[in-house]
Amino acid sequence: MTKKTDLIQPDRGQDAIAIHLVDKEGFADWAKSLTKGQRAALEAQKFDGGGYQVGIVPDGDGWFAVGGVADPADLSSWCMAKLAESLPEGTYRRVGGEPGPSLVGWQTAQYRFTRYRDDPDAPGKRVLLTSDAKAIEPALAEAHAMMKVMDLVNTPAEDMGPASLEAEFEALAKHHKAELSVVKGDQLEREYPMVHAVGRAASREHAPRLLHLAWGSEKNPVLAIVGKGVCFDSGGLDIKGASGMALMKKDMGGAAHAIALAGLVMGSGLKVKLHLLVPAVENAISGNAFRPGDVLQTRKGLTVEIGNTDAEGRLILGDALTRASEEKPDLVIDFATLTGAARVALGPDLPALMTRRDETADALIAAGKANDDEPWRLPLPHAYVEYLKSDIADTNNAATNGFAGASVAGLFLDKFVGEGIDWAHFDTFAWRPAAKPGRPKGGAPLGLRAAWHMLRQRYG
Repeated sequence: MTKKTDLIQPDRGQDAIAIHLVDKEGFADWAKSLTKGQRAALEAQKFDGGGYQVGIVPDGDGWFAVGGVADPADLSSWCMAKLAESLPEGTYRRVGGEPGPSLVGWQTAQYRFTRYRDDPDAPGKRVLLTSDAKAIEPALAEAHAMMKVMDLVNTPAEDMGPASLEAEFEALAKHHKAELSVVKGDQLEREYPMVHAVGRAASREHAPRLLHLAWGSEKNPVLAIVGKGVCFDSGGLDIKGASGMALMKKDMGGAAHAIALAGLVMGSGLKVKLHLLVPAVENAISGNAFRPGDVLQTRKGLTVEIGNTDAEGRLILGDALTRASEEKPDLVIDFATLTGAARVALGPDLPALMTRRDETADALIAAGKANDDEPWRLPLPHAYVEYLKSDIADTNNAATNGFAGASVAGLFLDKFVGEGIDWAHFDTFAWRPAAKPGRPKGGAPLGLRAAWHMLRQRYG
């Protein structure tokens, strides 16, 4: 990953290549200021001001760049991302305004996952200048958090198992002087029985654990962030097919979001008492794997009949949400790559959002819209609780019909969140199947920025 501090720098009048931003409607008037040769150069590049177009314009002994955007007066995070991807190595300055939100997309556009190989075709760094000094550090932090999610999700399961997630917690705790506790083995079986059951079939190197980081003053309102940490999901004994298993390294995408969001909270000094919880497991297959039809005990005391071992994420989250609720939080936010049903409903770009309170949903949606990370609310209809009915236990973990799969999964989680607690659940894909400007193919933060900006407004 490119170092975050390299790509955004304060404008002190240093030499830089000019970038002009134009839209299609205003392009003709803007082009009147150019020489005949410059207009011909843009015409040869078929540049007409359309979105994400990039043009190079000769200018004496040098050149300047021009980018097509929807509205130069109202930039999104991604308006300058195509420029960051396409321009040669160098230092750049926007003419006639500040980059604004595009500071974030300028950085993520240059993301490369290089853990296992160098990228010989990657151009050198493109540095963007800004005179808005106050915008630099928040943009750096936000882009770094987004790229943290990308790095964690892109890493294969052999190198991103439960122990590796524990190492991420250790690094966070050390950097922010937070308290870390890790529950494993017999203690895990006693205290978090569903986490243990889901992860017990994995090898010793990928043994299950509950990771818990605490930070901040006890005087502040409690914020709990919970992430699904299924580092690989075979489906268990209800095994997935090959195509369904191919991307299951990303099933810890919820944990990646939770870790990144917690880093933003601590790095900004947000006035909260933070509890970050990730149940980290591999849903593997061996002689001691949990079975369809088993009844599991839970931290809350409810019993759960297993209708499907491939509905394991909600099980481990159930124990973690119970633990989070014991802190009497002002707010609980969880992230999980929980259901295929959410993707069928919303596709890969929109994270599903479920909340108990309308005002919390409204705040998250507004923050997402304002920061190019819009979630889409799905309901938690009480009428569908009956789909989880069990004849022998307090609840089943899976419905027997195919109806409202994302909402039914949310209703299962709702059983484990303490009564009256403000709770938001993101069913996120954490993956981008095709690249867009500033948003490379692969691991993707979806819902992270909506949650972060909502938290800044609520506790900042």
